[in-house]
Amino acid sequence: MHTRQATIVNEAGFHIRPAQLFTEKAVQFQSTILVKPEGTTTEANAKSILNLMTLGLAKGSVITIQAEGPDEKEAVDQLAELVQSGFGEA
Repeated sequence: MHTRQATIVNEAGFHIRPAQLFTEKAVQFQSTILVKPEGTTTEANAKSILNLMTLGLAKGSVITIQAEGPDEKEAVDQLAELVQSGFGEA
């Protein structure tokens, strides 16, 4: 299992466009990928836009991206970089 924290930096937070980009990237990997907001027990399947949208992540939210599978490190690193880039909006 590989994990990494990332902070939502774009002004609008994790709305539909970032969720779509995140999901599109996540489905490229074989690993099971979960997103967990800091300070909660809630987790979402990174390959489901609906699951991600239910997290209600705003700018400044810290998430843990967790993956388990054959490409877990690449998955976590690429998804964390996508979040840190502000999804092209920051």
